[in-house]
Parts: sequence; C-alpha cells; structure tokens
Amino acid sequence: MAYNKISVIIPAFNEKRTLPRIISAVQDAELPLEKEIVIIDDGSNDGTREILEQYQNSCKIIFHGKNQGKGTAIRRGFKEATGDIIIIQDADLEYDPHEYRLLIGPILAGDADVVYGSRFITPFPRRILYFSHYIANKLVTFISNMLTGLNLSDMETGYKVFTRDAIEKILPNLKARRFGIEPELTAQVAQHNLRIYEVGISYKGRTYHEGKKINWKDGLAAIWHIIRFNIFR
Repeated sequence: MAYNKISVIIPAFNEKRTLPRIISAVQDAELPLEKEIVIIDDGSNDGTREILEQYQNSCKIIFHGKNQGKGTAIRRGFKEATGDIIIIQDADLEYDPHEYRLLIGPILAGDADVVYGSRFITPFPRRILYFSHYIANKLVTFISNMLTGLNLSDMETGYKVFTRDAIEKILPNLKARRFGIEPELTAQVAQHNLRIYEVGISYKGRTYHEGKKINWKDGLAAIWHIIRFNIFR
C-alpha cells in the first residue's frame, strides 16, 4: 500500500510553556511523506489558545469550549486527520518528533498496522524519575497483556501510530474521555487482530513541578479501564 501523508495529532491542555517548541519540532521533523499537524486545544485557560491562534495558517486547530479529557481530544483528532498514517504526539517535550522515521518504519515496510514507541526496550536515553510511576506502568501493562493476549512492554506510551485502515476499524468503538484512552486503544488493537510492533524510543519525562498531569488516581482508573474495555465491552 502507498502512504502519502502522515497526520500528527497533538492534544493540548494548558501547555503554553512547551507548545511552541513541540510544534516547531514536529514541523522540522524530516519525513518521506506529506505532513499534516492537527492540534486539539482541550479547553486551555493558561494562554495556550492565544498561542495556537498564531498557527492557524500552518496547522489545523480545533478548540474545545471546555476541558473534556485527553481521550476526547484524541478521538476528535482521529476524526479530523486526513493522513494515511496517524501518530499521537503529546504537547509536552517528553517525546521526540525526530524519531518519527523510526516509528513509521514497520508500517512503511508493510509489516505493521500499529506501532507503539516503547520507553523500556530502547537503546536511547531515558530520563529516570519516579519509581512509583515505573511500577504502576509495569502493573497496568501486565494486566493489559493478560487480558489482550499481547506482550507489550509499554502499553501506556504516548507514542502510538496507526494506519488509516486501523483507525477506521477502531474509532467507532472508542469511548474513553480521559487517560483511559491508552488501555482502550490497546484493547481495540487486540480485538481487531491488528498487526502491532514496538520500537524503542527516547524519553525525557517531566516532573510534577515541570507540568506532569497524570497521578495515582489515573493509575487506579487505568486498571478499571483495562477490565472495562477488555471484558465488559
């Protein structure tokens, strides 16, 4: 199959400090495909919206009137994207857009429908932060793997890439509004028997002081979402 365009979906909520730099990095990322940038502002109130108004000529910008959650923003991005390949890019600086070529490699080779960027099976630099987050990630990935039958190393990764055909299969079934979108996407990939690959990526995690939003409540919610989307579907 020929792939001509990649859509980069960027859900953003109160990211005025990092947004200009991540947009610049996405724009600068060299790819053998036409590039479309779709940014969903999820009801920001810190000046993010005003910054995004400067990019309306170069990016597709969608404004939510109120905060609805990362899952809602990603689902909206999937609907607005027109690319043959679609990648989710967080608005912070934890993930490096210059690794897009690595991420889309298995798709361009015709081997994969979906690619996850793993922070744990990687030769690239990875910032060391919270032990509790590491254990939580391993736990939810383990439970997800038990119920999906997959053997992922990093289910919660922010770098997930899909072909257009894969999105068309899973999008009608997506319901998650917040961070439950990560286990829901994985459940859908497994339920539709999509070909999934992992590639190692770098990771520059940030602290809560630097703006990290996910917390222990989201970890507990993730376990419920894994059960919900794999068993009570």
